[in-house]
Amino acid sequence: MATEGPQIQGIGQIAITVSDLDRAVTFYQDVLGLTLLFRFPGLAFFDCGGVRLMLSRPEKSELAGTSILYYRVPSIQAAAAVIEARGVTLLHQPSIAHRDERHELWLAFLLDSEGNHVGLMQEVPLAAAGV
Repeated sequence: MATEGPQIQGIGQIAITVSDLDRAVTFYQDVLGLTLLFRFPGLAFFDCGGVRLMLSRPEKSELAGTSILYYRVPSIQAAAAVIEARGVTLLHQPSIAHRDERHELWLAFLLDSEGNHVGLMQEVPLAAAGV
C-alpha cells in the first residue's frame, strides 16, 4: 500500500502564457470553439471539457511560452504539508488567489524534479470557508 500522498484529484486548470491576450481569446473562442467563462484584466478563462484553461501574459520572463498544470486537491494545506515533508520547498505557500460569490480559490506552487512549475489548487465553497 502506498503512503498517503497529497490526494491529487485531477487537473483543475491549465495556464497558457500568451503574448497577445485579445488575439488568443479570439483563437480559443472562435477557432477552437471553447466557451469563455470570464475575463479579468490580463486574464481569460475558458471551459475545456470541465478543465479550466487560463490564458495570461507571463508574470516572469522565464515563464514565457510555458504552460502550468494545476492539480486539484481536497485540502491544499494538507497537500502542501505532505509535499514539504517529502523534502520539496514550495515556491509559494497556500494562499487565496481569488474570491467570488461562490468560492475561494486557494493556490500553491512548487517545482517538479525537472524544474517545471506545478500548481496545487483548492476551491473552497464560501459556506465551508466560514464567510
